[in-house]
Amino acid sequence: MKRARGGRETQSIILVGVVTFLIVLLGMLTKGRLLGLDSLQSIAFQLPLLGILTLAQMTPMLTGGIDLSIIATANLCGVIAAIGMTRSGLPIGVAVILGLALALLFAILKGFLIAWVSVPAIIATLGLMIFIRGVSLVLTRGYVIAGFPGSFLFLGNGTLFGIPMPFVVFFLCALFLYLLLTRTRFGTYVYLLGSNPTATLFAGVNNAAVLFKTYLLSSFLAGIAGLVMISRFNAAQADYGESYLLLTVLACVLGGIDPGGGFGRLPGVVVSIIVLQVVATGFNLLGLSSHLASALWGLILLGVIAINRMIGEGEA
Repeated sequence: MKRARGGRETQSIILVGVVTFLIVLLGMLTKGRLLGLDSLQSIAFQLPLLGILTLAQMTPMLTGGIDLSIIATANLCGVIAAIGMTRSGLPIGVAVILGLALALLFAILKGFLIAWVSVPAIIATLGLMIFIRGVSLVLTRGYVIAGFPGSFLFLGNGTLFGIPMPFVVFFLCALFLYLLLTRTRFGTYVYLLGSNPTATLFAGVNNAAVLFKTYLLSSFLAGIAGLVMISRFNAAQADYGESYLLLTVLACVLGGIDPGGGFGRLPGVVVSIIVLQVVATGFNLLGLSSHLASALWGLILLGVIAINRMIGEGEA
């Protein structure tokens, strides 16, 4: 266990080095534009959506599971809130609560299947992903819902003391999750469950209850991401952001989260999200294809893990 934890810490150090190298390199190639105020503000607007969705993916992965339904959940929450604000004339707060409530309702079903029926997480969340997407398509009939109140659009496009609101929301979500995982009994149980579920059970921990709460938390964060997303785009649709699903897994693994569960820290995940966004923004400023940025993301993941393994073998 000590060796595994040391390996994760080494990976985090390598990742910080990668971030520094990329910022310097891309900063030079873009002649300083990457570090300009406009670029930094653009990053602060774009990073939070992937960031919050990655936080939603991180919590199940710490238990050794995965949640393939986070994008569908985010879209459904956004669709319900959008319908409430535009077609039903509900107050913004009520529409937002309804969206989050429905996301949590499906999370209860998801958590029940995984925690108490023992359906593998990948199967349960895959099935719910397809079902939730179908519900969203029925509600929207495949169309885009747009035209939200200006006060709601502030969530995705406004600034607070010069700081983009999406980034403020991401920071609050990250801080909440960090405190939850490092300062509470629940957080300790999540790591124990991911590292050794049998020993955790014999230690008197209710594994099923911990799993259930984990997927509730994941869906809640996905719902928050959905609200930020529709506010940012001023539109809601059943299939927004589907490309983010694999990116959330990539960001988690790149940030040091063990797919088998039990290891990984939130700061490393945040750094990995910064890596992905810096690469995307730098390539955009250079006029290079976004597909090339995606390819580089994969190479960065393989490179960081390979270097970490080689260092680990050298220390063994």
